[in-house]
Amino acid sequence: MPRNGSGTGIDRRTLLASGGALAVAAGVTGYALGPGSSRATAGPPPAASRTAPAAPLAPYRRGTTLDSVAAPRGSGPGYRRLGPGPGWERVVREELAAPGARRAERRTALASFVQFTDLHLVDVQHPLRYEYLRAQTSSAWRPQEALSVAGAVSLVERVNALRGAPATGSPLHFVMTTGDNTDNNARSELDWFLTAMSGGRLTPNTGDPRRYEGVQDSGLALYWQPGDALRDADKAQGFPRLDGFLDAAIRELNSPGLNLPWYSTVGNHDQLPGGCYAPSDSFWAEYAVGDRKVMTLPGEQGAALWNTVKKGGDPTGGLYRELLRSRPAGTRRITPDESRAPFTPEEYVRAHLRPEFTGPGPHGHGYTEANLAEDTRYYTFRVAEGVLGISLDSTDPGGHYEGSLGEAQFSWLREQLTAHKDEHVLVFSHHTSKSMRNLRPDPARAGERRHSGAELVELLRGHRNVLAWVNGHSHKNAITPHGGFWEISTASHVDFPQLARVIEIADNQDGTLSLFTTLIESAAPQRTDFADLSQPGLAALYRELAFNAPGARSTLSGAPGDRNTELLLRKG
Repeated sequence: MPRNGSGTGIDRRTLLASGGALAVAAGVTGYALGPGSSRATAGPPPAASRTAPAAPLAPYRRGTTLDSVAAPRGSGPGYRRLGPGPGWERVVREELAAPGARRAERRTALASFVQFTDLHLVDVQHPLRYEYLRAQTSSAWRPQEALSVAGAVSLVERVNALRGAPATGSPLHFVMTTGDNTDNNARSELDWFLTAMSGGRLTPNTGDPRRYEGVQDSGLALYWQPGDALRDADKAQGFPRLDGFLDAAIRELNSPGLNLPWYSTVGNHDQLPGGCYAPSDSFWAEYAVGDRKVMTLPGEQGAALWNTVKKGGDPTGGLYRELLRSRPAGTRRITPDESRAPFTPEEYVRAHLRPEFTGPGPHGHGYTEANLAEDTRYYTFRVAEGVLGISLDSTDPGGHYEGSLGEAQFSWLREQLTAHKDEHVLVFSHHTSKSMRNLRPDPARAGERRHSGAELVELLRGHRNVLAWVNGHSHKNAITPHGGFWEISTASHVDFPQLARVIEIADNQDGTLSLFTTLIESAAPQRTDFADLSQPGLAALYRELAFNAPGARSTLSGAPGDRNTELLLRKG
């Protein structure tokens, strides 16, 4: 059962020895082994501007949610401002192994890394968005979405400022982003994501370069109109009027890029228009770059469309295409833009391989030329000596937002687990075990069987070298024991509480391992200033608006045992 406790004491001599070895490992920018290859491709060293502070020789709390978490000030209904709140203590979880009394004195750090997930970088002016379903689901449109890029850059800044790993003090090895890096499967969003991660200047705007053209300057009460006196639905709940907000939201930003190597896992929003439709013709590309955007729908029509999406009843989007072609009354003319075109799975991989996005490496961020040749988006990579990472593609190309694995990938995974039976293994995917129930055939491999999350759990349980399955998709913190390994699901960075997670592996030298998980917020101030529309000020507003978003779930931070933890397990 979970129990509170730090479990983070560490012997200075052990830490110095392990930290020195890890410092050498952390200086290597990482490499990918590919879907079946052992070829290694190293990237360039981190730029000087990315340099993090020196790692401490002891565990630390500052800059993590162990120290402080943004929390509402005051109580009651309506819009609430955020400010510094108490931190979340570390919880020791013993479901898979009993903790040794002297483990903190003996342990040796093996590896540490950061997980990003569900960044959902949003082109908020994109024609294929369905904001008009807001009355049916809060995920259709969020008041904070125009600031998603500023929020992601601030998260990069937080990671760059971390002084190593919080529990063991070891150097951080890499960042892994577990899918839904983009929101609309748009080339514009993919470019913003890759620039934010690797460094550079970017402008989160498409269409008219001089002004915003979307639902937030439409004069419609369904959406928050920040620069308008209209008493819209959100202002009725206390949302402020912020003159200049939309101009600031589409202004050029600068990302320092991560100071660590980073890897990429693909999600359903990265492969499917709308995150759920299997593209079957040219309509999606034609409409995406066109000059029409639907702003509103009659409530009954919207409810019918959402119920169909929720149940996966229109996997190729036939009903949705007919709706858009009919040009409903609530359609607005906007400036067309070729950069809004959807990207294919092949183009997703090619974009990661572009030299200007190598950043601190590795080149391709896990993906290799072998992925292009074999039309795959899964691979293995070296986490540390004796620790292997496996990144999966859990999106079902047949459509729907839930996932599964095809037979070829499932068999490949089984082979990798067997081939590396003498190493520790970490598995990464976008979907969780509970959200892999979509067994719809892949149109390109109609005869291939699809495998569910329950089958994947059974496969991983059969290999004692598997330590953890790390994923996202649910937008909620959850940590689940599965016999011999832990499933670690982390909240998104688009919905409050907007978190990422540091994960550390340590050998306790007593027949057990400890996985430490520590949640982090972006570097944005926890307290906002409505007059501050600078880059950091926008990132702070991104968090506060997310907290106040009408209909947002209040349970996404999870229980204490899903947040900052020490997860015990037996060595395989």
